[in-house]
Amino acid sequence: MSYCLKQLIVGIKGAGEMASAVAWRLYQANIKRIFMCEVPQPLAVRRKVSFCEAVYEGRQVVEDVTAVMVQDLDSLREAWERGYIGVAVDPHWELLKGVGPQVLVDGILAKRNLGTSRAEAPLVIALGPGFIAGVDAHMVIETNRGHDLGRIITQGEAQPNTGVPGNIGGYTEERVLRAPGDGVFQAIKCIGDLVSCEDVVGRVDDLEVRAGVSGVIRGLIRDGTLVNKGLKIGDIDPRGRREFCPTISDKARSIAGSVLEAVLRVYNR
Repeated sequence: MSYCLKQLIVGIKGAGEMASAVAWRLYQANIKRIFMCEVPQPLAVRRKVSFCEAVYEGRQVVEDVTAVMVQDLDSLREAWERGYIGVAVDPHWELLKGVGPQVLVDGILAKRNLGTSRAEAPLVIALGPGFIAGVDAHMVIETNRGHDLGRIITQGEAQPNTGVPGNIGGYTEERVLRAPGDGVFQAIKCIGDLVSCEDVVGRVDDLEVRAGVSGVIRGLIRDGTLVNKGLKIGDIDPRGRREFCPTISDKARSIAGSVLEAVLRVYNR
């Protein structure tokens, strides 16, 4: 496959934290014709580093890279001409058919394949478990923390979902905020606020959401969001570093770097 790298078109399913890190890294490598497909009401927690916020706000800036909401192919082209990444509400990925990207990245991280196939682009890359390299995608990126984080898999699968959040500062599940019941989330604290263990961070209807550990609120779902019991609605970083809140995490940056390498393996020959 012979393409000028700068002319590559990259489609990304999802615009949450990991997908946004991928878009950011490709953009910084001068692969700038990028579009992202999202659902009408994204449920991102790390909103400061997620381009899906453009769905609500019209635009979102992550570490000096801007994404804007687009409605169709014409507005996507206009966004590219202005140097922006395009984010579309497109849960059924209809934009893929009109744009015809050379690279497709499934960055939804649903832990299962929601319909991605190798036929959707010359190079299809999937993040995390639920995909088989060589069957569902050409390459799969390992997303599990540890020795193999970021490994590019060309045959086989990523490690299965452990169901246990990654260890940060000695804490795993304790640092995650989950909805205590079904209802509407009402935020009391904000991203970047410092909290102590047992502080009330918000409510789901009449039920309190309390911090399980002291630290800084690194991610929090949008106020007014309808949630189901057990849904991840936030996370607390026990390191307490406020400057981490609006910046891409080590894990996301590693995964994104591997996607960039995968693209270069195919298109930089």
